[in-house]
Amino acid sequence: MSTTTSDTGLSTAWDVTVDDAPVALSAQGDLVAVAGAADTAWVLDAATGTGAEVLHLPGGLLRVALAPGAQHLAATGPTGHGLWRRDDGRAITIETGAWSSTAAWAGDERVAVASGRRTLVLDADGNQLWATEPAASTVTDVAWMRNGRRLAVAAYGAVRCHERHTRKAVATYPYIGSHLALAIASTGRWICSGNQDASIHIWRTRDGEELTMSGYPEKVSRLTFDDTGTWLAADGAPDVTVWDFSGKGPAGTAPRSLREHETITALAWRPGSAGHLASGDDDGTIALWHATSGLPQSRLRPARTLQTDSPVTALGWSGPDLLIAAHHDGRVRAHRLPSRARL
Repeated sequence: MSTTTSDTGLSTAWDVTVDDAPVALSAQGDLVAVAGAADTAWVLDAATGTGAEVLHLPGGLLRVALAPGAQHLAATGPTGHGLWRRDDGRAITIETGAWSSTAAWAGDERVAVASGRRTLVLDADGNQLWATEPAASTVTDVAWMRNGRRLAVAAYGAVRCHERHTRKAVATYPYIGSHLALAIASTGRWICSGNQDASIHIWRTRDGEELTMSGYPEKVSRLTFDDTGTWLAADGAPDVTVWDFSGKGPAGTAPRSLREHETITALAWRPGSAGHLASGDDDGTIALWHATSGLPQSRLRPARTLQTDSPVTALGWSGPDLLIAAHHDGRVRAHRLPSRARL
């Protein structure tokens, strides 16, 4: 792994090359975790990019997730999952033979891990606390809501919610189709799924009222709310669509369209409420947007673009000022952005 640094203009704060093709990253506190496709997870210092390999998961990696306090890391892959502990460097891998698509932390001491048709809830040492009943198919995404008091699990046919210690679902939000990604508003008002059938399905949690946004030309596999829980960004087309969930929600409204890419590979909201979004493309373009400006049906252009020569595979923010970008050729770069009020 090699590192370079720079401090000029819209600078590259650091530039690291890892010995693999990154497929995902996670940034929390003073750390950045990077998942390599082959089998390796790296943990880097967010300020300098220095770091090391911390975990190997036979069969490859799909996702990494740092706990909010940056004291623990979960990694998932096609054959199982692994955990790393910061204070002593302890790493464990658990080969279940089940597809583990993702993991999500509830605070620093409890993590939900998708494992085949079930979701396992583990403590930070990897001990199983409980597990959901088997779903109809492989679990594709998990997310905590209500400050970690409720767990949402997506699999074919429904999103099911469990109280933090409840094996059986206490709420079920049905939709006949394959859910590829979950996004839950920070307010807890909305659960959204991006779907194989080129749609976004929305449930209002207080009463289960449903809405489907269909007509996307491609499957919707990336969607994410901003910190306010008001704005939802999604792929599913060359344009990024941004939906307004203020008031009564997006029913009867049109999204803003962000036009720059041919194939969207990553989306990440800047922390805070300014409405700044970063998006990545397989041609190496990173676009930065005032994504909530204009009116519904507006077609927006990026505030600025960063052009690189390797496909963008993942984006994340380390605080409001550092945008972390991973590229297919193994490079991981931290771009220093202007103040949170500007792009």
